[in-house]
Amino acid sequence: MAQGSDVRIAIIGSGFGGLGTAIRLKQRGMDDFVVLERAGDVGGTWRDNTYPGCACDVQSHLYSFSFAPNPDWSRSFSPRPEIQTYLRRCARQFGILPHVRFHHEVTDARWDDDVQRWRIQTSRGSLTAQVVVMAAGALSDPAIPNLPGLDRFEGRAFHSAQWDHAYGLHGKRVAVIGTGASAIQFVPEIQPQVARLHVFQRTPPWILPRHQRELGAGERRLFRGVPAAQRAVRGAIYLAREAMVLAFRNPRAMGVAQRVALRHLRQSVPDPALRKKLTPDWTMGCKRVLLSNEYLPALAQPNVEVVTDGIAEVRARSIVTADGAEREVDAIIFGTGFQPTDPPLARHTRGRDGRTLADVWAGSPRAHVGTTVAGFPNLFMLMGPDTGLGHTSVVYMIEAQIEHLLGALGHMRAHGIAALQPRVEAQEAFVAALDRRMAGTVWTSGGCRSWYLDATSRNSTLWPDFTWRFRRRVARFEPAEYAMERRRGRVGGDEPRWMNPGG
Repeated sequence: MAQGSDVRIAIIGSGFGGLGTAIRLKQRGMDDFVVLERAGDVGGTWRDNTYPGCACDVQSHLYSFSFAPNPDWSRSFSPRPEIQTYLRRCARQFGILPHVRFHHEVTDARWDDDVQRWRIQTSRGSLTAQVVVMAAGALSDPAIPNLPGLDRFEGRAFHSAQWDHAYGLHGKRVAVIGTGASAIQFVPEIQPQVARLHVFQRTPPWILPRHQRELGAGERRLFRGVPAAQRAVRGAIYLAREAMVLAFRNPRAMGVAQRVALRHLRQSVPDPALRKKLTPDWTMGCKRVLLSNEYLPALAQPNVEVVTDGIAEVRARSIVTADGAEREVDAIIFGTGFQPTDPPLARHTRGRDGRTLADVWAGSPRAHVGTTVAGFPNLFMLMGPDTGLGHTSVVYMIEAQIEHLLGALGHMRAHGIAALQPRVEAQEAFVAALDRRMAGTVWTSGGCRSWYLDATSRNSTLWPDFTWRFRRRVARFEPAEYAMERRRGRVGGDEPRWMNPGG
């Protein structure tokens, strides 16, 4: 990128959010944008997470763009390579690749009130943009626990999102730290290879059977020939998953699902002592509900040990737990998730008053309709605060937010608006209503400590309701909720005048 380039819209990230935004802009005839991608390929989390067994836990027909159906999914829950191939094809099909600037990691973004633009610094140069779309995703930056002595470990250590494929695990003694959504996929894959596998579990997860099935050639031909059939399947999946919200909102209703999970545990793990270790003591849904047919049987194999004692320290070739036991290991694999409530980019994004997003949030992210933040003009976040999901496809949420962005851009163009930001009172009212809706749900009263909760113990990650309600609330841009500034805000030396619509 040429130093000092200027564009109307800068999109950060090329996963579902970034590509979806770029495609919808192109469809609206807007070409003055770039996609800033820190890696060398599109795909976001589906590019980065190459660990063995990586797959989606939402059915493929729903976990895809509504405007780009794929009739060729091979199975109901797609493996990572198919999703990555799908995103690459979308980028080519809709002409997005010429707009992508690969190996451009954003290191700083700050709003300049004098010129009503964002000044962006990347690893390959600088640019300015009227609008910034943060589409880096909530699951893009790995979280690695600060374990005493980890820096002195002489074996191989890596996070599941940064899998070291050059390191062979065959015959090795391996420690897996974390038992979340990634670990339950890669543990069954590596268990047959390793000599010894120690799975360090802090809290046992609820695990339901995964109803996976192959999609036959006949079914795929039907979807190609009759697109309405695939839309009907997508709609049925959507409705079934939306019904799950009723249980999440009423913890007592989780009893049926918990009984299914406990039966799955009994059938998979014959040893009662091991079953006890793997039985949760909190309400299902408080943490992410996991799907797997292979994980629990893998833990019951002779070369696997489930360790529930906390880790006291890491030594050069071993891990010591709080009970004093020492286990020699050759490799440590972290399945410890990501940083959804503390994204690194928030520490490098400065608004009108020079403060960063991280400073403003003070440990508890807040945004208007999960998309815009007071004090940060022309900044739109996809999968921002309170837009994550515990039951269905985040792509549905992303598309709703993109429509909100398109509505804002249309209003700016039609009314000569150079900059807009949500009114403080509108943002506060939205967040307060959301917190009231979250109260009493399994996410806040389920008896666990999850990654949904931020540093203040507030659930700033999830949307606590039906997704169609989010779409109805967000997809339509409401000018009355925003303060706006017309082009060339400084007139005769006066400060820019932020106004309500019609002001």
